[in-house]
Amino acid sequence: MGVVGKLAYKPVGVLLGMAAGGLAGLVFKQVWKRVAGDDDAPNATDEDRGWGEVLAAAALQGAIFALVKAAVDRGGAAGVKHLTGRWPA
Repeated sequence: MGVVGKLAYKPVGVLLGMAAGGLAGLVFKQVWKRVAGDDDAPNATDEDRGWGEVLAAAALQGAIFALVKAAVDRGGAAGVKHLTGRWPA
């Protein structure tokens, strides 16, 4: 893909990244509800939550975000290849 193609893909990549972040947040909330039985995941500054719960929530949230972002980025790149015949590297 040429310079123009890479530049044209940048806004698409940004939009996909924003969508991935929102989707990951929704997925995390649902997974946390089922795993912990709690509607609200702990924040690092929640005084009433223990270290283990805070760190487990952070690790789960990070793993879900990375997985969703990779899936969305990969799907976007595959879609561009399908439309243009070239991978947007």
